[in-house]
Amino acid sequence: MNRQLLVGGWTLRHVDGPVPDDLAVGLGAPFPATVPGCVHTDLLAAGLIGDPYLDDNETAAAWIGRGTWEYRTSFAAASAPGERVDLVLAGLDTLADVTVNAIPVAHTANQFRTYRLDVSGVLRAGANDLVVTFASALDHVERAAADAGELPHANAHPYNEVRKMACNFGWDWGPDVVTAGIGQPVALERWAGARIAAVRPLVGVEPGAGPGRTGTVSFHVELAGSGPVTITAAVAGHSARVTAGLGEVRTAVVEVTVPDVALWWPRGYGEHPLYDAEVVLATSSGEVVDRWTARLGFRTVALDTSPDVAGIGFRLLVNDTLVLVRGVNWVPDDAFVIRVDAARCERRINQALAADVNLVRVWGGGVYESEDFYALADAKGVLVWQDFLFTCAGYRETEPLWSEVDAEAREAVTRLAAHASLVLWCGGNEDIVAFAEWPGLRAELAGRTWGEGYYCHLLPAVVAELDPTRPYIANSPYSFGPFASPNEPALGDVHIWDVWNRKGYTAYRDWRPRFVSEFGFQGPPGWSTLTRAVHDEPLRLDGPQMLVHQKADDGNGKLARWLAPHLPVPAGVVDWHWATQLNQARAIRVGVEHFRSLAPMCTGTVLWQLNDCWPVISWSVIDGDGVLKPAWYALRAAHADRLLTFGPDLAIAAVNDTGEVWPAQITVRRRSRCGAVRAEQVVHLAVTARTAAVAAIATELRAGDRDDVLTAEAAGVARAWWYLREDIDGGLEAADMAVDVSAVATGYRVHVRARSFVKDLAVLAERLDPSAVPDVVLVTLFPGEEAMILVATSRQLDVRALGAYPVLRTANDLFHAREAR
Repeated sequence: MNRQLLVGGWTLRHVDGPVPDDLAVGLGAPFPATVPGCVHTDLLAAGLIGDPYLDDNETAAAWIGRGTWEYRTSFAAASAPGERVDLVLAGLDTLADVTVNAIPVAHTANQFRTYRLDVSGVLRAGANDLVVTFASALDHVERAAADAGELPHANAHPYNEVRKMACNFGWDWGPDVVTAGIGQPVALERWAGARIAAVRPLVGVEPGAGPGRTGTVSFHVELAGSGPVTITAAVAGHSARVTAGLGEVRTAVVEVTVPDVALWWPRGYGEHPLYDAEVVLATSSGEVVDRWTARLGFRTVALDTSPDVAGIGFRLLVNDTLVLVRGVNWVPDDAFVIRVDAARCERRINQALAADVNLVRVWGGGVYESEDFYALADAKGVLVWQDFLFTCAGYRETEPLWSEVDAEAREAVTRLAAHASLVLWCGGNEDIVAFAEWPGLRAELAGRTWGEGYYCHLLPAVVAELDPTRPYIANSPYSFGPFASPNEPALGDVHIWDVWNRKGYTAYRDWRPRFVSEFGFQGPPGWSTLTRAVHDEPLRLDGPQMLVHQKADDGNGKLARWLAPHLPVPAGVVDWHWATQLNQARAIRVGVEHFRSLAPMCTGTVLWQLNDCWPVISWSVIDGDGVLKPAWYALRAAHADRLLTFGPDLAIAAVNDTGEVWPAQITVRRRSRCGAVRAEQVVHLAVTARTAAVAAIATELRAGDRDDVLTAEAAGVARAWWYLREDIDGGLEAADMAVDVSAVATGYRVHVRARSFVKDLAVLAERLDPSAVPDVVLVTLFPGEEAMILVATSRQLDVRALGAYPVLRTANDLFHAREAR
C-alpha cells in the first residue's frame, strides 16, 4: 500500500450565492486554501472576513453558508501496471461534487462518512486536476423541509434534513456558522492484489475474579481485492493466522488469546494498560502488502437496567464493578472542528481529569470525534459515552437518509471498536423525549416517521451485529420502556432542565434520579475571553455584541432571576460578571453533591457541559478560550473521591467513591461568623466502598442565630458548609483581609489572612493573563484562618493588581458596591 497525501497547492473560489459588495470581485478568483480546512477559516486566513467569533461578525458572515464553493488542486499520480489508485476523502462537509480531470467521480451528502473512489481509469500522465465543489447545506435543508413538510427541530434551521453537525446551524450556546470544506486529509492510495479495508477488534475477558484472567480478541478483518492471502493478527506477543482466497470483498476472523492480561480500568478504579495490536496482510509468497495497528485494552462493560424497588436503575459496570459516574458532556471544542488538534484535545481532557471526571459523553449534535480524542481517553482512563449523531428533532426514515445513516453508523462502530474507553452507544439526544413531551408533537407527527426506526431498530441492529461487546441505549434521556415518560426520574437516565429554565438551583435537591446525563447552569466566560470577543462601548448586558454571545432563550433574564434569591443586584457589569460566575459555581456544586449523596441509588452525573466551541455565555465550566471558570473549581470540589455535604433536611452525607471502607469521624459544628463554636456533635459513619451514608444532626445544631454557619469536618476531606439563610437575606459584612502577593518559581503566591468572615474568596487571575491558573478558587474563611493560593503563569503580572479588586474577589464585596464601572 502506497499512500500519498494531497496537502499542498489547494485553492478556494466562490462559485455562486450572495457575496458582500466589497468582496464581489475578489472572491471570483481562486485564493489559497488549507486542507484540512473549511471556507470560514480560509476566508479568515486570507483577510477577507473578520473573525466570526468576535463582535457581531457572526451575523456579517452569514452569507458564507449560502454560497457554492470550489476547492481545487493538481497532483501527479504515477502508478505501476496492475495497481489500483483510490482517492480517499473523509470529512467532506457536506454536499460535495467531486471530479478528477473534469470527470465526475462522486456526489456526497454526509459529513460523517469516508469515501473511497477508484480513480484508476480517470488519471493521466503528468498533472491531474481534483475539484471538490460544495453546495450550500443551508439552502439544501430549507428546500428539503419545504418540499416534504418540516419536521420539528430545535433552533432556527432544519438541520435534521442532512447528515451534518447539527450545532453548526446555531445552538443555544453555539454560533450559526454553516460550514463547508474538506475536514480531513485527502489521500491517494495505490495498491495491487489485496488490501485491508477495515479491522474491527472485539475484546473479551474470561469470567472470573482477580489476576491471571485470559483475554481474547476477535479481529474481524474486512478485505478488498483478489488472490490468496494470509492474515496474521498479534497482541502482546501472542498471534494467530488464517488464510483466505479472496473474491472482490471478503471478511475473515482471526482469534487471538492472551493469557494473564492486566485489566483496563477507568480512572479512580485502577490502571488502564494498553496492548499493542497488529494485523498483517501478506500474499501467499509472504510479501506484506498491508498493515493495521492499534492499542487495545482488556475489559468488560455492561449496563444494568434491571428493575428494583426504586424503579429502573442505570448501573454502568466495568469488569463487573459498578462505576459511579462523574461525567461531563462534550461538545465540539471549536465550531470549526478542523482547528481541534491533538494538543488541544489533550488540554481539554487533562482539564477534565483535573476535575476528577471519569466519563465524557460525546453529544449527538456534534461529530464523531478524532482518533486523537479516543486514543487520549484510552490512555488516560476516561470512559466515553458515544451518541449517534441525532439531537432534539424528528428525522425522516426515508431514502436517501436511511441508507446514509446505515452507512455512517457502520463506519463509526467499526472505526471506534478498538477503543477501550468507549463503553456505551446511545441512539441520540432528546429525540424520543421530544416526541413524548413537546406539546402537540405526537398529533403533528401522526402517520409520519420521526426517527423511532433509527433509535429502536436500525442503530441497535448495527451495534448488535458489529459490536456486541458494548451496551446500547435508544436515546438520552430514556426510561427503558414505552415513550410515555422517557424522563421519569425513577426510570433510567434523566435530563434535568426545570432547574435553569423554570427554577433556581436549590430545586436540584427536590430530585431523586437514578442517573442524570444532562443538567447544568449558565455563567459567563472568563473576563479576558468576554472582553476579547465583545467590544460594546460601554460594555453592558443588553449591548448588541453582548447579546450575540448569549444564545440561550431569555438567557440574561434567567441569570438575573436565579441570582436574585441569593445575591444582590450587581452594581455594574464587572460585578454582574463575578456574581453570575459565582452563582453558576454554587449551582453546580449543589447539584452534583446532592446527586452523589444519593449513591448507589443514583449512580452518576454527566454535567452539561465541559467545554465551549467559541466565546459565549453558556453552561460550560471551561470557556471557549480554555479558561477555567469558577464553576470548574466547584465541579472539582464536588467530584472529590471522599466528600461531606449537607442535605436539605440538614442531614450530613458522606460520599465514598473509593474502593475501601471509610470509617468517617465527622465533627459537625454550629459557629458564629466570628468563628465561635455554639454547638458541636461528632458523627461516626462506616461508609462502604462506592456508596454514600447519611446521618441526622442534633437539634441544637439546627437552632439559633440564622447568621450562624454549620460546618462538617473529617480528616483528609474538605470542610462542608451550610448557611441557615441566603446571603441576600442576612447580608455579608465587608471582607477584612491581609493580602500578601509574592513571586515564586511557578508564578505567584497570594497569601490571605482573614480578619473577618470571608466567603468564596477567588483570585480571578485570567483578568491579568488568560493563561494564568490559580490552584484553588472559592475559599471560605473564618476570622484568623489563612489561605495560600498559587497562581501558575509564565508571565510577569502586576503584583498589586493580583491582590486587589477586581482580580481578588469575594461574595462579600457584592454587598458593598463601588463606583459605577
